[in-house]
Amino acid sequence: MRASATHFARLGLLVLWAALGALQLAHAGPAEPTGKPLSAQEARKWLARIHSAAHERNYQGTLVFSADGALSSARVAHFSEGTQSYERVEVLDGRMQQIYRHNDRVFTLWPHSRVAVVEERDPRQASLRPVIEPRAEEFYEVREQGTEHVAGREAQILLLSPRDANRFAQRLWVDSRSGLMLRADVLGPRQQVLESSAFSQVEIDVKPRPQTVLQPMKHLDGYRQVRPAPQPIKLDSEGWTLGALVPGFQLSSCTRRPLDPADGGAMQATVLQAVFSDGMTHVSLFVEPIDRARHTRPLLTQVGATSTLMQAQGEGWWVTVIGDVPAQTLRQFHQALERRR
Repeated sequence: MRASATHFARLGLLVLWAALGALQLAHAGPAEPTGKPLSAQEARKWLARIHSAAHERNYQGTLVFSADGALSSARVAHFSEGTQSYERVEVLDGRMQQIYRHNDRVFTLWPHSRVAVVEERDPRQASLRPVIEPRAEEFYEVREQGTEHVAGREAQILLLSPRDANRFAQRLWVDSRSGLMLRADVLGPRQQVLESSAFSQVEIDVKPRPQTVLQPMKHLDGYRQVRPAPQPIKLDSEGWTLGALVPGFQLSSCTRRPLDPADGGAMQATVLQAVFSDGMTHVSLFVEPIDRARHTRPLLTQVGATSTLMQAQGEGWWVTVIGDVPAQTLRQFHQALERRR
């Protein structure tokens, strides 16, 4: 992973969902799935409830992330008022970045370097926290595994076991009253926890406080404002195609955008980013012209549940594939990518 640190830094804002998801203590779970398997109808009802709570409930609290023994935490909040949606994530460790979202506008503040990145995001990618879609039931068997308490609240435990080897299992703790996801563990083949995120403290159905999001977005005195302009594109219009999608994954968005400007780059270099989802997890595929100074050798690595594959494509292109999926899934994406012109 250290060998790719520079490249990761340049792409960091593009894959923030991976950074925020890649951080609780790895421990072994049961060797085989246990609990009551749910019918497709019951499973979709649960997943729809989780999806609805993520968009409609007002909440605030502290999230703790862990992977590979590394811990991090963030203060998070989500407010909805009619058609207006507000979110904030204030990371309490490391570079302590602050992310604020109002509908599709996302501001990422880096207090140490005094840089503010202002983006208009695709509505499907705007949320700052992972969003589960009911269609995930098609690719995961859902089981009920009893109840436990998380952050002082009773939670129903759901195990989502993949129906093939292209994705990881996930165990979810869902607030019994509201349907809000309180904890999520990504599990390896032996049911070991690869990474986890959990509320240590949470308040649900709080009074909306949109000004706690809007005010930091308005007061940027002393910040250098960077406004990348991602352009929606189609893969085939850029001369690329995927011969065969990995089963269950659908293309969510495709854009051309500048490389991460937070470190003060000139922003001339751009990268093509295609995001794929199976309703539970995402895979991001990046394509850029090869740079012999940065792209020195292929790399395949995993931190927590997040795998990264970096490899040349032909003579002139460099492809990076990132996702909370097994390495073999990233290889399938890379192998399916074809240059048509």
